[in-house]
Amino acid sequence: MAQSRTTEKNDLRAFLPNEILGWKAAGEDLRFDPQTIFDYIDGGGEVYRAYNFQRLLARRFKKAGQPDIIADFFEMGSSYDAFGVFTQDLEGEDCPIGQGCTDKGGLLSFWRDRYFVSLTAEDETPEAKQALRAMGKHIAAAIGKDGPKPALVDLVPAGMAAEKSIHYFHNHLILNYHFFVSDDNILMLDQKTEVVLVRMGEKGNRSYLLLASYADAKKASQSYASFGKAYLPDAVEPGLVQTEDKKWTAARVQGKFMTVVFNAPTAAAAKDWLAKVAEKTQEKS
Repeated sequence: MAQSRTTEKNDLRAFLPNEILGWKAAGEDLRFDPQTIFDYIDGGGEVYRAYNFQRLLARRFKKAGQPDIIADFFEMGSSYDAFGVFTQDLEGEDCPIGQGCTDKGGLLSFWRDRYFVSLTAEDETPEAKQALRAMGKHIAAAIGKDGPKPALVDLVPAGMAAEKSIHYFHNHLILNYHFFVSDDNILMLDQKTEVVLVRMGEKGNRSYLLLASYADAKKASQSYASFGKAYLPDAVEPGLVQTEDKKWTAARVQGKFMTVVFNAPTAAAAKDWLAKVAEKTQEKS
């Protein structure tokens, strides 16, 4: 019996309903892997691959007189990766589904364990919105258990992060999506690196905090040297520079961690933010 359940859960179809509030599955399910995902998500597949994407099952639902609903069910490499994909777009209304959920009316997204789920209604109606939430709750219940959230997120000092402002990722492709640093990988990020990027302040006067955890202290030091050479050639003191827009960038390496503050309003603010992070990371270095 246990083996039967395992086999069933290995088939992603087991997580999706066949009918919700009158919407019935229609047509064949579509399946994609890291090599074929571009056939389904043209231009966006690289984002999922950056989070160790494993498999995708897409199912369409139809109901007479109502817009179609498409369920995209992603299996990622880990719960960390599922959380990371979810943090790509945090706009929308919070909803109590899974371990984190946003509802934009015609688009509902959530994560639970190593799965990320995107539910889309092709037109926005009250009935479709209700169906999206019912479908999300069904799928979250089918997943059945929560997964761990990246511990790196907890190293961001309390009060520094604005609401819905923390992005988790591995490589510089995703970093540049949220905050452009360089075309080159000057922070030496890769799939083994854990990174959080935090937006601080209001739009138009925004600063950014980046905290990266490398495989070891040697890699962190090499990354600090690489970043300093490319981004801080005119540093007024080690790890601190005023940029052309009169804002301040500061960097610090501590054990396997590297912290960078971008666009700080003053040098003192940049140093203060680095010091606060250092207090959190000291025990983990």
